[in-house]
Amino acid sequence: MSTNVLRTADGWWVVLGDRAVAVETKAVTTAELLADRPAVREAAASGEPGTPVADLAALSPVTTPCRVVAQMVNYRSHARDSGFKGDIPPAFFRKASGSVSGPGDAVVRPSHVKFLDYEIELGLVMGAPLPVGTVVEERDLPSYVAGLVITNDVSAREVQLTRTQFYESKSYPTFTPTGPYLALLEPEDFSRLLDLRLKLSVNGELRQDRTLADMIVRPAQALTLLARFQTLDPGDLLLTGTPGGTALKAPPKAVEKIGALLPPAVKWKAFFKSQAKNPHYLHTGDVITATIATPDGRIDLGEQRTPVMDAK
Repeated sequence: MSTNVLRTADGWWVVLGDRAVAVETKAVTTAELLADRPAVREAAASGEPGTPVADLAALSPVTTPCRVVAQMVNYRSHARDSGFKGDIPPAFFRKASGSVSGPGDAVVRPSHVKFLDYEIELGLVMGAPLPVGTVVEERDLPSYVAGLVITNDVSAREVQLTRTQFYESKSYPTFTPTGPYLALLEPEDFSRLLDLRLKLSVNGELRQDRTLADMIVRPAQALTLLARFQTLDPGDLLLTGTPGGTALKAPPKAVEKIGALLPPAVKWKAFFKSQAKNPHYLHTGDVITATIATPDGRIDLGEQRTPVMDAK
């Protein structure tokens, strides 16, 4: 069964129900903690009464700097929302690790961003080096992936679309809320990945709700494709795509065809004028709640709850 680990300013903790036991380790980074799994197991088996989890201020369990890589359009429901037809070629992009923030930290909207969007994603935390050229089969996943985290691939849509700039649009500080828990998996847990359900709500309204069965490129294949050109190391983070239900959706086909005939500046002005009527983009005061778990709770990554605020 998976073991949930939480990080605070004071160190690492194993979560046991509503209480947490401190891990006796010198590990500072996620990679160092993963190299000290015996200390995690010792804390889990200690029988100590521990500290109430509610009393702990959780930080991101993925420490930075690290590599943060993300998959594009990797759920069938998201592909439909985005207007894709037929086969979708696998694609990746990088995010700045400076965008990683804690599971309760505010998502800060830059002053020039009006169309701020959410994307719940399952994060894979690497536990071993993935050299270029590695081929990962399903049975190999436990050899490379140490655990899972909730992530939110927050996106500045006008930057992303008008400049075709994924790196900037998704890399502002606080644009990758991560945690609260790092779920360290045992080999038998990997057979349950497709049962994981991703759910995201804004102000209590459910926006995204899908299991990993909706994925187009699953983790083993994604790592194989990524390893054609990218090395990963322990503690690095791969975001595996978001399901349908984001605020941004493709316009109707007729509107899209007309837009293709317009000069880019005119097209985008018209598009964002229509998007201004969409109430689902994030605004100051909104609260985003995200969970990822199997129905039986065997794997449960906790609850991420992040308010939205404007940059001062």
